[in-house]
Amino acid sequence: MAGTQAGGKAAASTNKAKYGKDFYAKIGAKGGQRGHTGGFFANRELARAAGARGGRVSRRTKKTEAEA
Repeated sequence: MAGTQAGGKAAASTNKAKYGKDFYAKIGAKGGQRGHTGGFFANRELARAAGARGGRVSRRTKKTEAEA
C-alpha cells in the first residue's frame, strides 16, 4: 500500500494516533520557525533580476508571422 492514497491516509492516521491530532500542525510550525534567510521577499531587486534571467532563457519557441 506504500505510495498510494490509501497508504497515505493510513500513515496519517497512525501519526495522529501516536503523536496527537495536531501532529501536522506542529511539524508545519517548526518548519516556519526554522527559516531565517527571508528568501526573495527580503531582496526584491534580486528576485526581479532572477526572474528576468529566467525569462530570457525561456524554452518556448517564438511564434512566427505564419503561425500567428
